[in-house]
Amino acid sequence: MFLQRSGGRESLRVATDARRRFRTWRGERPFWAGLFTFGASLPVIYFPYAHLTFGAIPLALSTSAGAGSLIIGVLLMTLGVTLWFQRQTRVFAGITVILLSLVSFPLANLGGLLIGLISGLIGGSLACAWIPPTNAPEPQPATDRAPAPASVGEDHGGE
Repeated sequence: MFLQRSGGRESLRVATDARRRFRTWRGERPFWAGLFTFGASLPVIYFPYAHLTFGAIPLALSTSAGAGSLIIGVLLMTLGVTLWFQRQTRVFAGITVILLSLVSFPLANLGGLLIGLISGLIGGSLACAWIPPTNAPEPQPATDRAPAPASVGEDHGGE
């Protein structure tokens, strides 16, 4: 019984430590920009090759631009991962994501039925707007430490 309790505490401690390390890792890079960008790639890749059926009605979104959709989707995926692990390329990656998302509108079935387009635009904008955290402590407000005025009639050391 004691081993089960201590094992539970240990696994809770490990989970808490892993969560804390993930939050620190996530705060040091444009995590949400990478996630939106990676998420934008999925509908751009999926919809040109999907054969959907609504009841008895088949819906085929296959177009001649399937290869273009695949290239755009793979590039968006790569840029999403790049935003996570190479944060110094955030502006280049953000602008490239925005341009690829806009190009996916005519080439990849309205940018993955607008899901990939909107998600890519949000991810690229977040990447361009992200600022790395500074490690310097916040400056304390300066207090007014002006010397007290000398009273009238005191000797100021002059002759």
